[in-house]
Amino acid sequence: MNFEIEVNGNLIKAKNGETILQALNRNGIQVPTLCHLKNLNPTGACRMCVVEVEGKESLIPACSHPVEEWMKIKTHSTRVIKARKMNAELLLSNHPEECLFCDRNGNCELQKISEEMNVKERHFFKKTEKYRADYTNICLIHDPAKCILCGRCIRVCEEIQHITAIDYLERGSDMVVGTAFHQGLDNSACISCGQCILVCPTGALSENQDQDIIIDSLSNPDTKSVIQVSPCVSFSIAEVLNLKPSYNLHNVIYSVLRKIGFNRVADAAIASDIIAIEQAKRILEAKKNANGKPEFASCCPSWILYAQKHSPDFLPYISPLPSPMSLMGLLIDKMSVEKKSSDCKFFSVATTPCIAKKHELKVSFHNKFENKIDEVISTQELAKLIKLNGIDFNDITSHQDDEIINFSPTGSGTITAVCGGFTEIIIRTLYYLITNSDFDNREIKEIRNPKGRTEYFIEIGGYKFGFAIVNGISNVGTLLDEFRKGKNDIDFVEVAACNNGCISGGGQPINTKIDFTKSRIENIYNYEKETNSFYPYNNKNVLDLYENNINNNLLKKLNVNI
Repeated sequence: MNFEIEVNGNLIKAKNGETILQALNRNGIQVPTLCHLKNLNPTGACRMCVVEVEGKESLIPACSHPVEEWMKIKTHSTRVIKARKMNAELLLSNHPEECLFCDRNGNCELQKISEEMNVKERHFFKKTEKYRADYTNICLIHDPAKCILCGRCIRVCEEIQHITAIDYLERGSDMVVGTAFHQGLDNSACISCGQCILVCPTGALSENQDQDIIIDSLSNPDTKSVIQVSPCVSFSIAEVLNLKPSYNLHNVIYSVLRKIGFNRVADAAIASDIIAIEQAKRILEAKKNANGKPEFASCCPSWILYAQKHSPDFLPYISPLPSPMSLMGLLIDKMSVEKKSSDCKFFSVATTPCIAKKHELKVSFHNKFENKIDEVISTQELAKLIKLNGIDFNDITSHQDDEIINFSPTGSGTITAVCGGFTEIIIRTLYYLITNSDFDNREIKEIRNPKGRTEYFIEIGGYKFGFAIVNGISNVGTLLDEFRKGKNDIDFVEVAACNNGCISGGGQPINTKIDFTKSRIENIYNYEKETNSFYPYNNKNVLDLYENNINNNLLKKLNVNI
């Protein structure tokens, strides 16, 4: 039921059951908030969104109070502004004064609110606690000194990811956010998905960054630096480069990276194509042998960490195939061996939207093969590297050719960045392996943008295949329990620890006010259409790689049946 409420002297439409904040935002009226997260139940913890309601003695938190018919609300009265300013000053009373050195300087919500509230000096002082930052995790850093106890990270970890690695500890003025018994993130249930980083308003949680190591390699004349670009990085990096967020830099990013100083640039999407082909072969072989056991994709390192920590009984069911990032590193090394002289060192970098890839690089994972990557950086880190080098995007021309891998655009490999995309190209490949013809239903809408868990069944050449796509790590536990109880109609499982897939990884641009996920996904699927490259087995460069590098056993060190 709709009704009217009065806001700042004007009538606006409100809906029964929504909060004051929802009604205000829907009508284009903004009030500040630090604890609110869309689609999660409100907490009212930060008190920054308070409004004045006629007939109410106290100020009301807009994020948690429901609208009532004929309410008269003032969102920016003198009393409201003074209360918000007081709240901001109290939050700053024990906040470290190190904005200049903080990773979130310029993109800090507390900093922004303090500026809006015209906070120019401290009026409250609290004894600064000597918090120790947690560096135990390879992928992310937790600095309690910057925490404002908004609870966003706790709620994402518990309510969205269902991991519960962190929680409130202690009581009263001693309260902090941390892990059980203060043991550190590496000794907790954390799977390094980085979703807590994306919602933290102040940088109390941040990724462990490695740009300095890469800068040193770029300036070393005795080192040849090579970088691989994950399929979705170029579809999101514009969001932090002062460009139109929907701007696709896929064909420009290669020239940018060369200007920075990288000697070689490669698109990791081609490795996604190869892994999809090999995974399709494994699925078909298992079906012919009536294996009856599901195989899980090995692409998501957070899923593998989840299996290691929470469901080790399923580790044997994870595919032994390497991730596309790892395969690409090995391909680059093998293909460039003839081009590098004995006195020249190669430094290999992978840029990815996923911070858990740092864990995959530096810690032994389930599949053992020779690692040929030196450093992993996120989309955020790459953006900082580009800014540091003063690149003007208005003076960049598209460039794709590379001396290591001369490749044509690979649309099919690119859609693996979206949850369900990997399964989609596996199905296309399976159809070809069995029928020797292309799969006409190139867009399998049933598995695109899956909600929670989606199952898809298809019969090809007398074989019936079952696929499960798990969108978000919180949805995998139920499926695993079903397998334990005897579920046997699924041949392959794709697990994306982050909702919507790698496109929402923890290393992606941080913007808690605007969600660009939908436009990123649309741009990726549109790119596949533009390239007209739907089938990895028809891609000339994929075929060349098989002919010249895979079939002649150059990649035998993978220890899998490639």
